[in-house]
Amino acid sequence: MSLISALPATDGYRKTGTGAWSSVYAVSELATATFGAVGQEQARLMTALNLSPSAPNVSVDHRLASLWYQYSFKPNGWEMPSLWDAIAGDYQTADGWIRLHTNLPRHRTAALKVLEVKANRDAVSQAVRRWSASELESAIVAQGGVSAAMRSRAVWLEHPQGRAVSRDPLIGWHSPRQIKLRDRSEATAERPLAGLRVLDLTRVLAGPVSTRTLAGFGADVLRVDPPGWDEPGVIPDISLGKSCTYLDLKSPSGLEKLQELLSQADVFVHGYRPGALDALGLTRAKRDELAPNRVEVTLDAYGWQGPWAARRGFDSLVQMSAGIADAGRDWANADKPTPLPVQALDHATGYLMAAAVLSALAEAAAGNAIMLGQLSLARTAELLAILGKSDTKEVITGASPSDYSQALEESGWGSGHRLKPGLTVGDAKMFWDKPAFKLGTSAPVWATAIT
Repeated sequence: MSLISALPATDGYRKTGTGAWSSVYAVSELATATFGAVGQEQARLMTALNLSPSAPNVSVDHRLASLWYQYSFKPNGWEMPSLWDAIAGDYQTADGWIRLHTNLPRHRTAALKVLEVKANRDAVSQAVRRWSASELESAIVAQGGVSAAMRSRAVWLEHPQGRAVSRDPLIGWHSPRQIKLRDRSEATAERPLAGLRVLDLTRVLAGPVSTRTLAGFGADVLRVDPPGWDEPGVIPDISLGKSCTYLDLKSPSGLEKLQELLSQADVFVHGYRPGALDALGLTRAKRDELAPNRVEVTLDAYGWQGPWAARRGFDSLVQMSAGIADAGRDWANADKPTPLPVQALDHATGYLMAAAVLSALAEAAAGNAIMLGQLSLARTAELLAILGKSDTKEVITGASPSDYSQALEESGWGSGHRLKPGLTVGDAKMFWDKPAFKLGTSAPVWATAIT
């Protein structure tokens, strides 16, 4: 089996550009390596599909890869909505620190119900101080919310979930089967994924990064969300190149339409926790029946085994749980949690998911069996924790005007400039056929013809 299981060797791609994010961990090195993983697997696919007479060269711009781990879109004369709810953030408890994640209304409601306060940051802060971090974390999770107590690396590695995550592979592959790829006459060396239909059932941020990456090589990505769903602080960044539709999967008609879309998809990318798809009636057996020739890759927050396998989570929470924020505090000699300068767990996992999709496609094109791919933010955190840092003194603090494309992107919110792509694979230079659009603005149909 040659499905991707680790980061590529550094001699497998050409690296240009310099600098690094300032962090206790090798964030920029991770960015370049995950871009390299995408490039390596794209090159394998292009070779397997006979789109290139020889293995294409892969080139990664280290600076641009680092910047794509932040925000890729710069509005022109208008401001983006805040990424965070007013209550979200780090709070001091009776014995440590905890992070409350309240961007979703139901998660905010759960935290406020446990704390028995109104939505006032000072009141929340006072209430949190009466709790121990672990007890408050458990209470909020039990109420249906999301939060994470800050743990040290040593404590996390001894935690039952930390031990379980350490046993997970970086990319878990299981359930081997043979598939037959659909012919795509649109595919070329310049647009190797043209005509590839990708059904995207993911939310902030890792899954959408993976499908945005596939769209950059020409894939037809259709994102499905519940009616009214929005992520205003991030959608202009990650809906780039996609069609975005609303479907109520709790209604018979909505679920029937999703099943129809899945039956026509080449790739299925989702972020459902263990058991969640089964609850919709989309068991693995049902997915095999509807789309026997699909490639499927998925993720969760805290890994696929252990007591927290079904726990909801986000990048900022996993950083607290897995000891990253605590290690950052020590490194910065700070008196509070110090997270990574960017949401590197989300972005790294997203690019690795894209690489996994490309790897499975390449294997199938070569006539080999493929498997379902599983990744998690927590397992990516373990990769980051052991990755070696370079000794560069050149600090990346953010994008400069020269890092952006000169062309205006007319997004669904207004015009702006997008970062230049940081990855080239032979003749395939990443670009997106559509600007970023708001959620729910497309019909639930594929942009490419069904044959």
